[in-house]
Amino acid sequence: MTYTESVLSSIEKKYADQPEFLQAVREVFESLEKVISKNEEVYKREAILERLVEPDRQIIFRVPWVDDQGQVRINTGYRVQFNNSIGPYKGGLRLHPSVNLSIMKFLGFEQVFKNSLTSLPIGGAKGGSDFDPKGKSDREVMAFCQSFMTELCKYIGADTDVPAGDIGTGAREIGYLFGQYKRIRGLYEGVLTGKGLSYGGSLVRTQATGYGLLYLVEELLKCHQDNIQGKVVAISGAGNVAIYAAEKAQQLGAKVVTMSDSTGWIYDEDGVDLAVVKEIKEVRRARLTEYKKARPNAQYHEGKGVWTVKCDIALPCATQNELLIDDAKALVANGVKVVAEGANMPTSIEATKYLQNSGVLFVPGKAANAGGVATSALEMSQNSERLSWSFEEVDAKLKSIMVNIYHNIEDAAKRYDCEGNYVAGANIAGFEKVVDAMMAHGAC
Repeated sequence: MTYTESVLSSIEKKYADQPEFLQAVREVFESLEKVISKNEEVYKREAILERLVEPDRQIIFRVPWVDDQGQVRINTGYRVQFNNSIGPYKGGLRLHPSVNLSIMKFLGFEQVFKNSLTSLPIGGAKGGSDFDPKGKSDREVMAFCQSFMTELCKYIGADTDVPAGDIGTGAREIGYLFGQYKRIRGLYEGVLTGKGLSYGGSLVRTQATGYGLLYLVEELLKCHQDNIQGKVVAISGAGNVAIYAAEKAQQLGAKVVTMSDSTGWIYDEDGVDLAVVKEIKEVRRARLTEYKKARPNAQYHEGKGVWTVKCDIALPCATQNELLIDDAKALVANGVKVVAEGANMPTSIEATKYLQNSGVLFVPGKAANAGGVATSALEMSQNSERLSWSFEEVDAKLKSIMVNIYHNIEDAAKRYDCEGNYVAGANIAGFEKVVDAMMAHGAC
């Protein structure tokens, strides 16, 4: 049994109740086998893999808050600080009923590699709560956020751990969280990213993940003697990432034909009217069922089905494990050329392998959706310098980062004889920087 297999076997026994976390570990370890084998004795002696899969710390706490009827409610809060070898912990706060320790560890583990790929000095972390902001009043959301931050503030700081937004955590929630941190700690510092522009936020942060996804896809196609102009794009999701991925795709000359939310999906053969989607999702916070009222020629379908549509490029931008093996088969049958993940591991391992074996250019989320955290790191830089950069400056830096990520993962794949396997390339490139820092820091 190799060192990699031994550690994986141990982790699978120890965390058998954490399927999402184990899925992320298996995917990474499979890619690293060749890298580890070249340095197996050293890595084994230094327990590199054992240290890599165990978070530095896992903080779990009770979050009591009072609803509008005066009833005390209790949620569970999490912060998994995974690895700070190359910089302060960095990763979002997810507010969703599905949140549990396994998902937090899965996302935190992924964040370590994603943050490394940006080439910026940020470590990996993730946090959140099983609190659901949907259907809650502003006062209830504020009550929860203030209680959550009252505990979390003990463990974070501008040079320690800098959380950000994620699913369920938008500008409203970040504002309440920052206000409570400032109130308790008496510090006005860049402790959170995704802040409003009036109090230290960065231009482009809202668009960053979606825009960055398209910048990477654009470079990918360019390096394969192709371009995005005129391509048909299927997108899942209708949140921040999906909306701004669609916006940039349209700006680059592609036609976006699908979007989705938790209740159903739309197909607009003439191209999605993004202004209508923004009105529905960002202003009215309604469901996509409303889209057909404004675009009667469009189709609305309940449930899932985005990946049944004929397209050149598929961009899963909703949530983890949304693109399964049957979806992959449907995409391949319909001639898809590129699948790039806008969400965190939205494609199952089985579906990923099928797409790769079918000749599809597949780019994992840790590379393709790194634009969000990259721009968060740029926000941290602006906060540290007490400066605010223009939209054009930040956007240019974002594009440069995403282009570099593509070439880094492409080069890493080539170096280990797996050219075109961008999953392996992303894991290897991310790992190499982190492990170099870990080795330099000694047994810690």
